[in-house]
Amino acid sequence: MGSDNGTLLEFPCEFPIKIIGRRGDDFAQQVVAIVLAHAPDFRPETVEMRVSGSGNYLALTCTIQAQSRPQLDGLYRALTAHPAVKVVL
Repeated sequence: MGSDNGTLLEFPCEFPIKIIGRRGDDFAQQVVAIVLAHAPDFRPETVEMRVSGSGNYLALTCTIQAQSRPQLDGLYRALTAHPAVKVVL
């Protein structure tokens, strides 16, 4: 059983990332562009979207084929740095 940098994850693996942000015209497209920059094999058609009860926020779930911890760390940093993103889980 191998691990990568002390993490409990085995790579490669499917890894879902939930991104919540203010609902806007191009929020989903911006998030998908960030995900694709870090996971070029990500398939945008697999994004799951859910609008908040108030309609102000959009939750996206993007499941990538994670290759390494540094890849995930870079993706998380890029997503959390985006001004429209409120939470990344």
